[in-house]
Amino acid sequence: MGSMFRSEEVALVQLFLPTAAAYACVSQLGELGLVEFRDLNASVSAFQRRFVVDVRRCEELEKTFTFLQEEVRQAGLTLPLPEGALPAPLPRDLLRIQEETDRLAQELRDVRGNRQALRAQLHQLQLHSAVLGQGHGPLLAASHTDGPLERTPLLQSPGGPHQDLRVNFVAGAVEPHKAAALERLLWRACHGFLIASFRDMDQQLEGPVTGEPATWVTFLISYWGEQIGQKIRKITDCFHCHVFPFVEQEEARRAALQQLRQQSQELQEVLGETEHFLSQVLGRVQTLLPPWQVQIRKMKAVYLALNQCSVSTTHKCLIGEAWCATRDLPTLQQALQGSSSEAGVSAVVHRIPCRDMPPTLIRTNRFTASFQGIVDAYGVGRYQEVNPAPYTIITFPFLFAVMFGDVGHGLLMFLFALAMVLAENRPAVKTARNEIWRTFFEGRYLLLLMGLFSIYTGFIYNECFSCATAVFPSGWSVAAMANQSGWSDAFLAQQPLLSLDPNVTGVFLGPYPFGIDPVWSLAVNHLSFLNSFKMKMSVILGVTHMTFGVVLGVFNHMHFGQWHRLLLETLPELVFLLGLFGYLVFLVAYKWLRVTAASAASAPSILILFINMFLFSSSPTNRPLFSGQEVVQPTLVVLALAMVPVLLLGTPLFLHREHRRCHSRRRQQPDKDTAGLLDLPDTSLASQGSDEEKAGCPGDQAEAEFVLSEVFMHQAIHTIEFCLGCISNTASYLRLWALSLAHAQLSQVLWAMVMRAGLSLGGEMGVAAVVLVPVFAAFAVMTVAILLVMEGLSAFLHALRLHWVEFQNKFYSGTGYKLSPFTFAVEGE
Repeated sequence: MGSMFRSEEVALVQLFLPTAAAYACVSQLGELGLVEFRDLNASVSAFQRRFVVDVRRCEELEKTFTFLQEEVRQAGLTLPLPEGALPAPLPRDLLRIQEETDRLAQELRDVRGNRQALRAQLHQLQLHSAVLGQGHGPLLAASHTDGPLERTPLLQSPGGPHQDLRVNFVAGAVEPHKAAALERLLWRACHGFLIASFRDMDQQLEGPVTGEPATWVTFLISYWGEQIGQKIRKITDCFHCHVFPFVEQEEARRAALQQLRQQSQELQEVLGETEHFLSQVLGRVQTLLPPWQVQIRKMKAVYLALNQCSVSTTHKCLIGEAWCATRDLPTLQQALQGSSSEAGVSAVVHRIPCRDMPPTLIRTNRFTASFQGIVDAYGVGRYQEVNPAPYTIITFPFLFAVMFGDVGHGLLMFLFALAMVLAENRPAVKTARNEIWRTFFEGRYLLLLMGLFSIYTGFIYNECFSCATAVFPSGWSVAAMANQSGWSDAFLAQQPLLSLDPNVTGVFLGPYPFGIDPVWSLAVNHLSFLNSFKMKMSVILGVTHMTFGVVLGVFNHMHFGQWHRLLLETLPELVFLLGLFGYLVFLVAYKWLRVTAASAASAPSILILFINMFLFSSSPTNRPLFSGQEVVQPTLVVLALAMVPVLLLGTPLFLHREHRRCHSRRRQQPDKDTAGLLDLPDTSLASQGSDEEKAGCPGDQAEAEFVLSEVFMHQAIHTIEFCLGCISNTASYLRLWALSLAHAQLSQVLWAMVMRAGLSLGGEMGVAAVVLVPVFAAFAVMTVAILLVMEGLSAFLHALRLHWVEFQNKFYSGTGYKLSPFTFAVEGE
């Protein structure tokens, strides 16, 4: 039976799908998402499989869809999300979708091409009109006057070889960044035998390709001689200039300009109709493309799944194998029968045994998904292994809160996560594309608990934005100390610091009802007190967390029937861990409970006692904490060290003995056939344990796979990792103390530097109301940016690391693989 505490039971099933109904059956399985297909054609090339032609047709359609989607995007439009559940189309509908898609794509290509040609032609007409309509000063002065002086040359030609030379013109337009270079090259190449005029256009023109407005430069060049004209034409061609015919007569230019404007107006009308037709085609694409994309994607997924099936010898059915949860087998059978009823032959499904390790299936919801993701980040658990995710729901936010304990900061995080939880069903929130937002949104319930636990530990630390709050009356009385100590005014004036002695009657009234007494925030030894408290608390939490991880391994051994591991692994691990570091926790708790304020000055140091424990010595200045401690400590060290060889050699020797016993039993009974594959009760038996457990499995395969050296090496690695890990991991849990101290001190510094300094400055200037706004704004921004984001991320990573420490305690291998069911997980559906 599956639950959050252990992966569900998964069975290997064999599917017999009639050829006529195979597509419909697999399509229905994709809608339900119940099974994970196994590839029965792993040795067959992808190009030699049965449905490779259909897959290629779907891929060609997807390429066409990509083209249509890009055309829609270039037009500044967006594709709507498909509405409703769209089933995979029937194979006969593929031809219709392909024909309509090709027709739409061809129409778009034709309309785009026509529009591009019309834009280019309109651009040329507009440039030509600009060249003819823009005057170029002295070069055209003769064209605007009819006086005799303008028609008479300045120098009378006496006759000769150059008497037939006349002035010619080259007019056109060039891009602005090329105008200066063009003018300079013309002057140098023609040695000054020309007159050129360049002028910016009065209005911008849209580019025929990009559609962006751009300013062009028109030019008019007058020259003498054919060779100069050839040079000018070659240079303008090199600069990709638009050259247009130019006439000298004013009347002819006006007539040509009028004709060009009329042609431009006609082209604009035709271009408008083309744009209107293009918008209609794009509108049809917007309507048809989203459902087609979903359907073709589903169809391709169906054919890819069918390619993993093998064909029967009679070619009348397809045979497939798939993993399926045991509780979903009736639903699977019902779905196959309903999908194959039209074919006349019902699909058949039945369970088959398998020696391969089944995949791990753990069902999650929107609350548990983020916590399961934390566990899977270390590694997916093996089949039927204990799942630590339910315990992580409590331990992860709590360990985070130990490092991030503050009522104010926790409340801000809680409210942020609560806002995401309340808005989780809004479409705009669910479909957001920002990666950072998606990360926060997917972990909203994790953030919610992290904020809630931070508020709880903040009350324990009695910190709200680094300030202590007096919710209950303090357990310390200054009045009793003053009355019984005889503090005079002269004494108070001479003493900058006053000490409260708990041994004085009435000074210490009792412990604070909840959390740390707020009077400690006024003490100069506040930091020393918190350091001692949080360091010991970190050790206690760390040892408890690691012990819990070892205890969880007991449930794995009991579930898999590995009873010898309880005696040869779990028991030595607990003795080693609790005999050393559990004893350290006992010393801390015993000193808290037994040492009073009167004997605190002469109390022994736990650190010195723990060091002397490993050195098998005692210190004359550090008396024992309890009677008989000199005998208990060496005994625990010897007992812990004695567990190391048991942990190292116990399991390999036991498995070797079991292997020899099974081998001798088979030799004594040679006539008895071993159990066949079909005689096994259900799914994987050998795969549920670790590799060395295969020594106890029946069959020749287990005999061939058992190698004593490999089992011994595996156990040696585990022993070294566990023993050294107990030491290093206990030190790793001190990060709870370090991060908590860093967060508190940084919060206190931020409060003192921003809020107190700003308020004192506002009070001195007499403008507190004006100063409060920027001061509080700066404090809020720095609190969110530094304490919530940076410190919160650091605490999150450290909490993640501490949970990996717990997973390393053998109960969680992280060597499994997830059940990835065949499903139509189409975005936006």
